[in-house]
Amino acid sequence: MNKSLKRIIALISVTFIAIFALAACGKSGLDSGDSGNSKVEKKSPKDLKVGVSLSTQSNPFFVSVKKGIQGLADKKSTKVQISDAQNDTAKQNNDIEDLITKKVDVLIINPVDSSAITPAVKDANDAGIPVITVDRSADGGKVLSLVASNSTKGGQMAAKFMIDKLGNDAKIAELQGIPGASATRERGKGFDNAAKDKLDIVAKQTAGFDRAKGLSTTENILQGNSDIVGIFSQNDEMALGAVQAVKAAGKEVTIVGFDGEDDGIKAVKSGKMAATVAQQPEEMGRLALQAAYDHFNGKTVKKSIESPLKLVTTESLNK
Repeated sequence: MNKSLKRIIALISVTFIAIFALAACGKSGLDSGDSGNSKVEKKSPKDLKVGVSLSTQSNPFFVSVKKGIQGLADKKSTKVQISDAQNDTAKQNNDIEDLITKKVDVLIINPVDSSAITPAVKDANDAGIPVITVDRSADGGKVLSLVASNSTKGGQMAAKFMIDKLGNDAKIAELQGIPGASATRERGKGFDNAAKDKLDIVAKQTAGFDRAKGLSTTENILQGNSDIVGIFSQNDEMALGAVQAVKAAGKEVTIVGFDGEDDGIKAVKSGKMAATVAQQPEEMGRLALQAAYDHFNGKTVKKSIESPLKLVTTESLNK
């Protein structure tokens, strides 16, 4: 074979490789981040099997999330299986593995811990099951959409309220949620950044988003910091525990919560809490299931679906 012929064959080979590579790159770009691609097998709501894993059902907030999911599912005749992780990361991962084994079409997950949920999300990815997260994100794996309020913005709203009410350099404490949960990180980040050089945060302690722990943790904080005038709690359940501790200590402390659950709203209305950053958990649940419907209808689903926030105060409720 002469050199000219060899060059021609080599040129033809290179051309075919380039064309193939460009086609592959184009295909990859179309697939990335687009839930409305042709690979989705369209299904109607009544034909869907939806697996739901919630972090806990002992917190009224997540009971409302469940209510939103179940209400829309009932309306659309969708089969839904809901599991309660009881704030246990190992149990949640096992629950999700069980749902994957049962071959659900889609998973809606409210993670106990954003990092610990990663293996379960990746297993769902490997099984070809789309994942939608609610209220808290997953640190790893591919998630179709996160349905949540802007927790960082909510933390900022709480800090601004406390600054306006208590003034600069007021001594306050912060009750933090479950370590590792994205809501804990984001609410804390928003609050701390807005409070920097304006409020004196003398104590930060974890109370795990739990009312009983909120009570005991606040008791400990008050023993070591008798001069605090405010408490920011990263959810209403811990705030309600703080209300009990403050009352037992015979102190007057401005308490601000986060979530807007029924008991929290009642406490704000009565003046036991000064304010709460109110979310709409039932709407979150509904939005998450609607995102699943949209995906299986071939529509593009946003990577982040924001649920609205509103600062609710004693004054606004008693106008």
